[in-house]
Amino acid sequence: MTAPIALQLYTVREALARDFAGIMKQIADIGYVGVEPVFHPSASSGHGLPGTTIGEAARLFKELNLVVPSAHVPLPLGEDQNRVLDFMAALGCKRLISMKGPESFETMDLVKQTCDLFNEAHAVAAENGLELGIHNHWWEFLQIEGRYAYRVMLEHLDPAIFFQIDTYWVQTAGLDPAQVVRELGPRAPLLHIKDGPAVKGEPQVAVGDGVLDVPRIIQAAEGTAEWLIVELDHCATDMMEAVEKSYQYLVGGGFAHGNKG
Repeated sequence: MTAPIALQLYTVREALARDFAGIMKQIADIGYVGVEPVFHPSASSGHGLPGTTIGEAARLFKELNLVVPSAHVPLPLGEDQNRVLDFMAALGCKRLISMKGPESFETMDLVKQTCDLFNEAHAVAAENGLELGIHNHWWEFLQIEGRYAYRVMLEHLDPAIFFQIDTYWVQTAGLDPAQVVRELGPRAPLLHIKDGPAVKGEPQVAVGDGVLDVPRIIQAAEGTAEWLIVELDHCATDMMEAVEKSYQYLVGGGFAHGNKG
């Protein structure tokens, strides 16, 4: 059985700032089953859902039958803890996804310290009935002192912490995303699917139009991927057209299931 398809809302951040409700309706009309919001405490809105409130967004998602399988948030620690927990509760979302920048992976000691931080955040999440996942970029898949950082992480993280593998960034780092997905198995229940030249700094394209072997990646995730989440950071074409084309490629090709054929 294929996994359902969702859209990471960072993809349409500029359009959402102009017309939040209208863009959300377009996403639902395309057929996306779910959406993955982003929480930015520093955003002018105070949460990263522009032009609306968290409560209004939650009601709109429900009205449009859009599931919220996960959300990108800061680690629920320090001054962000209550704000993150409140955000997750308002959306009725149980899986929070976080990440750290490249400076946290420059040495082996820093990688281990970063794992300690993730473990601390996991304890807070678990106490509040939530699961913590880690979203990667390319730097987790570079070698440090002869070892890939992500494999060091696997040894030092609490085994309950899962990975949201961004397959595009794995390939950008020079590794095979299908092999990584297969290696992690059920520890990677959420996949970010994007496409493009797999070159840092270059714009991305609709899924299916770039260099990633998407069918092979999804085959590697068969039986373990619970959601396929489309995300484009920057696009060489019109973003909404790419969002629809990505849906058509994944659902039309039988790689994911959506609300419309």
